[in-house]
Amino acid sequence: MDWFLGLSPVIQALIATIFTWAITALGAAVVLFFKTINRKVLDCMLGFGAGVMIAASFWSLLNPAIQLCEDIGVRYAWFAPAMGFLAGGLFIVVSEKFLDKFYFTKWKDKKDYEKGADSVKRSLLLVAAVTIHNIPEGLAVGVAFGGVVAGVDGATVLSAMLLALGIGLQNFPEGAAVSLPLRREGYSRQKSFLCGQASGMVEPIAGVLGAFAAMTMRSMLPFLLAFAAGAMISVVSSELIPESASENKNLATIGVILGFMVMMIMDVALG
Repeated sequence: MDWFLGLSPVIQALIATIFTWAITALGAAVVLFFKTINRKVLDCMLGFGAGVMIAASFWSLLNPAIQLCEDIGVRYAWFAPAMGFLAGGLFIVVSEKFLDKFYFTKWKDKKDYEKGADSVKRSLLLVAAVTIHNIPEGLAVGVAFGGVVAGVDGATVLSAMLLALGIGLQNFPEGAAVSLPLRREGYSRQKSFLCGQASGMVEPIAGVLGAFAAMTMRSMLPFLLAFAAGAMISVVSSELIPESASENKNLATIGVILGFMVMMIMDVALG
């Protein structure tokens, strides 16, 4: 552990987000051995990851953003975090709208819409949606590590590692959720796996950028922290919770509660 603590926040963020990418690849690798995976297990993991991300959005990102504004003497300490939170949430909403608009523009009037185009659309939107919402996840991890050096009150390496762990846990079912449907669409096992793991490749890039930004732009840090929090809450509310609760609501709910509780205890007690 000491060797990790001695690294720069950028390298820490890179290692942490490579871990989250690796878990995505591990989930995508399910397609190499199985045609399906137990839905209850996936829903529980998605719920747990959602709970961790909700707790981390407040204790590791939003609350430190507000405290940092107070520390640097901002008159309205809530304004920058509020705007960042709103911008992060809208980023996810607009991204999803863009994907839908792209689909209708490209395929709506095609004669082959009912067959091949519909299959391509589903595959494209599936990979693109997961890839886009992995960007703020990587950004959140990077900002969390960078915030430690930037002197954000309450930001610790442990809380950043826990955030990466929570994101990694929910990345496993995400990887499977991409590769398995692609396999059902007729793609080979290898191509389905490659597409599934590729959806997580953006996380190390976003993680490094987030850590670098947090270290070099202290005045922008409250906005960046809140942006990551807003994006994560948007992903949780629009993707993770609806998906996990669609078939196993009680298991998903228990997973969310446990995930939130674990992150809260670890962050507050050990942070």
